[in-house]
Amino acid sequence: MKILDLGCCGGSLLLSLQDIGFTSLHGIDLSENAIKLCKSRGLPNVSLMDGEKMKFKDNSFDVIIVSDVLEHIKDDSAALSESFRILKPSGKLIVFVPAFDFLWSCHDEVLAHHRRYSAKKLNEKLMSAGFAINRTSYWNFFLFLPTFLLKTIQKFSKKTTDQLHESNPIVNFILIKLLFFENFLLDYINFPFGVSVFSIAEKPGKNDV
Repeated sequence: MKILDLGCCGGSLLLSLQDIGFTSLHGIDLSENAIKLCKSRGLPNVSLMDGEKMKFKDNSFDVIIVSDVLEHIKDDSAALSESFRILKPSGKLIVFVPAFDFLWSCHDEVLAHHRRYSAKKLNEKLMSAGFAINRTSYWNFFLFLPTFLLKTIQKFSKKTTDQLHESNPIVNFILIKLLFFENFLLDYINFPFGVSVFSIAEKPGKNDV
């Protein structure tokens, strides 16, 4: 299975996929430092490339993963159309993005986000690019309310930095366990809202290769 990580950053996802047995792994990113870091970690098939204008041939990949990347791309429709082009028929596109415009904060601005998405908005863009939707769900459901309250409070402050900070180890342990539990539930249900939203889409057609 040939997999592309679009916006691979330092290669963490590619390394995780490699650890569980995938071998035909490829990545692209706009950051030279990210590509250098990937190669220093033993990931050879990574390239400096724009997701809106990819240099791959048509029907090249079985799976494309776009995780927390689409919101950074100015023309997200162009990136989705390019993903459709280079994906094999019956190939899968996995997209993960931040949810809901009303959760927009200075954190989005510092991280150079162009937008947030609802499930409807994301699926409309996917279908406009030619994809069929296999599944859509929100994620980080249990932390949605505290996140909403925190971001609402922060809108009244003048803070213009990102909101990343090191958590207390005990709090971090609890949050990780909560997300593991949520991921378990996702095997059986879709969540009606959350901090993020994902879709699994498919390029219609039969892959004869």
